[in-house]
Amino acid sequence: MPAISLARPLEPIYYPDTDFEPMAESDFQADSLTYLRSALSDYFQNQPQVYVSGNLLIYYEEGHPERSVAPDVFVVLDVPKHKRDIYKVWEEGKAPDVVIEITSRTTQKKDEEVKPKLYRQLRIQEYFQYDPKGEYLKPALKGRRLTDSGYYQRLTPVYGLDGSLRFTSQVLGGLELRLERGNLRLFDPQTGNYLFTYSEAVAAYQQEVGQRQLAQQQAELERQQKESALQQKEFLANQLRALGVNPDEILKNWKPH
Repeated sequence: MPAISLARPLEPIYYPDTDFEPMAESDFQADSLTYLRSALSDYFQNQPQVYVSGNLLIYYEEGHPERSVAPDVFVVLDVPKHKRDIYKVWEEGKAPDVVIEITSRTTQKKDEEVKPKLYRQLRIQEYFQYDPKGEYLKPALKGRRLTDSGYYQRLTPVYGLDGSLRFTSQVLGGLELRLERGNLRLFDPQTGNYLFTYSEAVAAYQQEVGQRQLAQQQAELERQQKESALQQKEFLANQLRALGVNPDEILKNWKPH
C-alpha cells in the first residue's frame, strides 16, 4: 500500500500592491511626481518597449514579499509597455534602468544611504535625487551613474549660461534634467524643447492653434484690403475714361484711403 503524504500543498506567495504606508505628500512632491511621470510617459509613448511608472511596488527577490521598494519615478527599457499592479524583477527579466527620487529631509537617510546600496545591487544604471524645497541637497538636484565595477559615481553637473544646472541621462538617450530656479524640468537637446505634461502640451497646442488662426485672419484681412483697393482703382479708371482722360497718367501714384 503506497504511503499517504500528509504534507500540505504550498500556498502561493502573495505580493500585495500596497505597502500599507501612508501616501501623504506635499504639493512640492506631488507636482514634481506628476510632471516627471507625465512628461516621460508622453516622451516614450511611441516606444512599446519602454515602461514608465512611479510609486509602484518593485519586488526584487522571488519568494520574499518583504523585499520591495517603490521609487517615486522609474523608467525600464526593453520591457513591454502595459499597466501593472506590481513589478516583479524575476518575471520582467530586469530592474529599472533609471530612478528619480523626490527627496526631502524626512526621507534623507533612505535616499542617501539605504536606496543607493539597493539600487546598486539591482544594477539600476542612473539614480537621480531632486529636493524641491532644497531642505538638504545643495544644489537641489543630484545624479549618480553606475560604473563598470558596479559602484555609483556621482555626476558632475554642467551649468548653462542662464545659471541652470544640467545632468545628461545617457540611458534616456541624452535627455537633460535641468534645475532652473529650483524647479526640475526635462529638456530634449535633439528638438530644443522642454518635455511637457499632458496639460502643458494641450495648452501649448491651443496657443499654437490660436496664433495660426490669428495669422490666417490677418492674411484674409490683407487680401480683402488689396481686393478693395483694386476695385476702387478700377472704378476710378472707368470714370476717367468716361471723361476722356487717360487713367494711367492720373492713377499711377494713386493710393487708396
